[in-house]
Amino acid sequence: MHLAKALILPLLSTGSLVLAIDRVLYWDITYIDNVDPVGGHPRRVLGVNGQFPVPELEASVGDTLTINVHNSLDKGSSLHAHGVFQNGTNYYDGAAMFQQCPIPPGGNFTYHIPVQQYGTYWIHSHFQGQYVDGLRAPVVLRPPKEVYTYDHEYIVSLVDWYHQEHSVLLANYLSVYNPSGAEPVPDAGLINGSQNATFTFIPGKVYRLRILNMSAFAMFNFHIDGHSLDIIEVDGVDVNIQTVDVLPITAAQRYSVLVHAKDTVANNYVMHADIDLSMFATANPVLDPNINATVIYDPNALLYASGNSSQPDSVLDDISLVPIIAAASAPPDFRIELNVLFDVLDNGVNRAMFNNVTYIPPSVPTLFTAYSMGEMSSDTRVYGKHSNAFVLEHNQMVELVVNNWDADDHPFHLHGHQFQVMERSAKNAGGYDAASNPVKEQLNPIRRDTVQVPAQGYVVLRFRADNPGVWPFHCHIEWHLEAGLAITIIEAPSKIQESMKIPQQSFDNCAALGIKTSGNAMGNAGLDLPGYPDGPNPLPGRFTGKSIGALIGCILAALIGIATLVWYARDSESSTDDATTH
Repeated sequence: MHLAKALILPLLSTGSLVLAIDRVLYWDITYIDNVDPVGGHPRRVLGVNGQFPVPELEASVGDTLTINVHNSLDKGSSLHAHGVFQNGTNYYDGAAMFQQCPIPPGGNFTYHIPVQQYGTYWIHSHFQGQYVDGLRAPVVLRPPKEVYTYDHEYIVSLVDWYHQEHSVLLANYLSVYNPSGAEPVPDAGLINGSQNATFTFIPGKVYRLRILNMSAFAMFNFHIDGHSLDIIEVDGVDVNIQTVDVLPITAAQRYSVLVHAKDTVANNYVMHADIDLSMFATANPVLDPNINATVIYDPNALLYASGNSSQPDSVLDDISLVPIIAAASAPPDFRIELNVLFDVLDNGVNRAMFNNVTYIPPSVPTLFTAYSMGEMSSDTRVYGKHSNAFVLEHNQMVELVVNNWDADDHPFHLHGHQFQVMERSAKNAGGYDAASNPVKEQLNPIRRDTVQVPAQGYVVLRFRADNPGVWPFHCHIEWHLEAGLAITIIEAPSKIQESMKIPQQSFDNCAALGIKTSGNAMGNAGLDLPGYPDGPNPLPGRFTGKSIGALIGCILAALIGIATLVWYARDSESSTDDATTH
C-alpha cells in the first residue's frame, strides 16, 4: 500500500492555500495464514498487501482517495467507506448487490472517493461478513482547520475476535439446529489488533483519541484509569465538549475524545475496553470481557491502582451531545416505520425481519434496477419483496421510526447520510406512538450515522433525502445483517437516471460473474419476476417441523447424556461397595 500521486490542484479554504492530493492506494486483498493475536489459536485471516491488521488510511478535505483493489481471494469481495456520503458516487459505496456486484476472484475494481467530509471513519468489506475476518481499517479525514487543539493523536480501534472463520460460524448460526437464533459470541477482544497495546503519554500534553468500534457484535465500555474523557466528535460530527468517565461504544460507532495527560510520570495507567456481556444470548467460557491496554508515562513506573471511588462514574448519553454546526429539525414529508422482529421462518431458520420481511439479496444489484427501469423504478415491486425497498422523492424530509421488539439492543446504520436522533426511549418502553407522544422539533439535535436502539424500545430519526442513490439501512451486528435485518432505500430514482453514470468496471465485474445489469430484481422487464424467491416467510407458530425436530433431537441428546452420567455414577458406587465388601 503506497501513495502514487502528488498534488493535483490548489483549493482556497479559510483564506489559506490548501493542496488537494490524489491519494492513490494499491490494495491486494489476500488470505494470511497463522495469525494469532491472542496466543494459542492461529487462524487464517484476510489482509491487504500481506498486512494484518490493515493499516489506517488518511486524507484531507478536497483530496480524492483512490483505491485500486485486486481480489486475490477465491470468492468475491467489496469495500465500503463507512460514514462517507458518496454524494454523486453511489456506485462506489461498496455494498455488494445493493450498488455493485462483488469484485470477482482475480478481478479488479477502483474506488474513487472525493473527500468532502472530515472526522473519524472506517473502511470494510460489505460482502459475506469478510470484515469479521480482518478486512477493515480506520480512516481519518482531516478538515482544513481543526475545531479543537491538541498535541498528538492516537487511533484506538476496538474489535471482537473469533477463533474460527466467519463462514464456519455463520453456517452454524443460520441453521435449523439453532432455533433460538443465538449469535456466535466472540472469543476475545483486541485493541489495535493486540491484547497488549501501549500508548505513550508525555506529562502536560493533550491527546486526541480516535476510538472506533469495528466489531461484528461486541459493544464496549471505554475508560482510562485516573483520566476523564472530553467528547469532541461523534461519527464525523464535531460537538461541544462533554466530559465523561465512561464511553459506551457499539458496533460501527466512532468517537474522538481529548485526554489531558497527568503532570507527573509517577504512574502508568490501564486503558479499559470492557465488553458489554448483556449483548450476548449465551456465555462463552473462554471470553475475558476485560480488554486492556496501557498508557505509559514511564516504562519503569508502577501501575496506578484505581481502587474504589465514592463518586459514581459519569457515562455518556450520546443524545445529549450538541453539534458545533447547528442544524434544526424540520417536520417530515414522508414517514417510514420499521418493526424489528426475530423468528423461526418457514425454512426452519431463525432470521431477522423488518416489518415481517427478511432481506435476501436480489439477482440484480438494486442500483442497476433503479438505473434501468425508467418510470417503473418508483414502483417498489420491481426490486423484489425481499429487498424490502422504500422509494423516496428528492429532498424529502424523512422520519424513520425503529421499534425494536427484540430483547437485545441493536446498532443501526444508514448509508449515504447522517440522521438527526430526535428521540430515543428507555429500554422496555414499547413501540413509538406518534399520537400520544409527538416528537418535538429541536434547534440542534445530535447527528450521527449509527445509533443504538434499546431492547423493547424505539428511536425516531430524521434525514433529508438529498443524496440520490441506493442506500442500505441495516443492523451493524454482522450476524443480524446476514440474517436479513436490512431495508433498501431508493432515493430519487429519476435523478439517478438523469445524472448518474455507472462506471464500465461495474458492468464488467457483473458480466464476469454472470450477473445481469438491467431490469427488475430478476433481470426482466416490468413486474415479470419468475424464479424470485417466495420466502423465507414468517409462520403463525414459532417453530417449523424441521426446527421442532432439531430441538427435540437436542433435548433427547441432553437427556441421554444425563442418563449416561447417572448410570456411570451408580455403576461406580456399586463397584466401590463391592470393593469394600471384599
